[in-house]
Amino acid sequence: MPEGDTVWQTARHLHTALVGRPLVRSDLRVPRFATADLTGRTVLNVTPRGKHLLTRIEGGLTLHSHLGMEGAWKVYAQGERWRGGPTHQIRAILGTEERTAVGYRLPVLELLRTREEERVVGHLGPDLLGPDWDPATALRNLLADPTRPVGEALLDQRNLAGVGNIFKSETCFLVRATPWLPIGQVPSPERLVTAAKKLLEANRNRPGGSRRLSVYGRAGRPCPRCGTPIRKADQDDRPAYWCPLCQPGPTS
Repeated sequence: MPEGDTVWQTARHLHTALVGRPLVRSDLRVPRFATADLTGRTVLNVTPRGKHLLTRIEGGLTLHSHLGMEGAWKVYAQGERWRGGPTHQIRAILGTEERTAVGYRLPVLELLRTREEERVVGHLGPDLLGPDWDPATALRNLLADPTRPVGEALLDQRNLAGVGNIFKSETCFLVRATPWLPIGQVPSPERLVTAAKKLLEANRNRPGGSRRLSVYGRAGRPCPRCGTPIRKADQDDRPAYWCPLCQPGPTS
């Protein structure tokens, strides 16, 4: 699933391609907004908010999208072949004279008034990569239920926005706790906030969006810290990876 770093990079690419230019093509392929015509309007900015994308358009409109598990926005030069998937997976097309942005497999796509953005993102906690980042509030949110498993608390976007399943496992690895440990039992829990922030910032800035991972997807391979084989198990139907020696605590 795309996480906060990927969404941030996607917003940057869309912003560079579209902002300041009037749209010459507009096609929203969801029934509710299929008749909406944005041609002639200028794209003002593209802003990431956690895992959400807000494309603000002249006239007080915002195109809200979420990448979900498999969604993606791709940007193409005029005349370039589109390679993001089959035509039936396209949910949105926004084109200027120079570039065309194509949204594939977007589970959420809606057009709303910019003044109504809080309706779709107002529930989110502080954004790890956003200007509203507030570590004290994020920590307070995480600790609101000290019995909650740390992995589950990190995934709750109401606590802090941007962590997905990959960075759940990586954050737990950095603080040496299994994803199932009650968050109230994590020593110095502020380290969770610091570690999550560090991970997303580092991966946001990696060329091409490649991720440097320690445990996620590495089941059976040696832990980079101690050499113990990394394990994999499900947590709420999502894979969790951890080192049984470096990360003491419950495993389910």
